[in-house]
Amino acid sequence: MPRPTAAQLVYGSATVVCTTLALLLLSSTESGIGVAIAATTGLALGLLVAVRLPQPRPAADHPRTAPAGAPTRTHHLPDAFGAQERVPAARPGRQDEHSLHR
Repeated sequence: MPRPTAAQLVYGSATVVCTTLALLLLSSTESGIGVAIAATTGLALGLLVAVRLPQPRPAADHPRTAPAGAPTRTHHLPDAFGAQERVPAARPGRQDEHSLHR
């Protein structure tokens, strides 16, 4: 059995909380049995929502590399943007210090 995804956990948990809160507010119950029924109903609905969410496809279905004959796209900055100028030079004497010790 596959592990649940983050989306399944979030949607399922949100459904449990919202459903239970709505049932408690709409029914105006004060008895322990009524609260238990609302909580059980919210839990069952949250479980149903989490299970019914689609599973992500395996990585093998989505090739990340281009086919052999396909042209490759590269992104280069033109020299006008000064790509070499944006790289800060190393400061002598501060290379061994941690960034929090400044």
